[in-house]
Amino acid sequence: MQRMYCEGVNPGVRWRCLTAGLAAMIRILSVSYDVSLLNSRQLLLESKGYEVVSVAKFDEALRQCERDARFDVFILGHSIPRGQKDTLVMAFRAHSSAPVIGLTRRGEDPTPLADVQTDPDPAQLLSAIANILASKAASA
Repeated sequence: MQRMYCEGVNPGVRWRCLTAGLAAMIRILSVSYDVSLLNSRQLLLESKGYEVVSVAKFDEALRQCERDARFDVFILGHSIPRGQKDTLVMAFRAHSSAPVIGLTRRGEDPTPLADVQTDPDPAQLLSAIANILASKAASA
């Protein structure tokens, strides 16, 4: 069994995960129906060293999960209707044990099936990802 742990490069912002002494890229599936926010989120996450697959359509998100479930984190944007968010979370769970982050703006209903709820603010999103990775590393 390979042991995975994460070390903070900049605590709370960027994490580098190491497996057997070799750097392992953290893979994130980001889903949003707002293409400009999706692109901004991808640029932000890639600038922090994450590998990001961005999807702007419901059907493509389902296909991406079924085709390649090797993601470390799933992010569901606030622009996705609640019912579709629930369907996507259930589909992700059927193919992966990776945690789901539901982005929710103030006044919006949270995604109850998501593991973490956070505001789409970049600093809060990065903090949520770092906390998830730290928790995964502690339980590994």
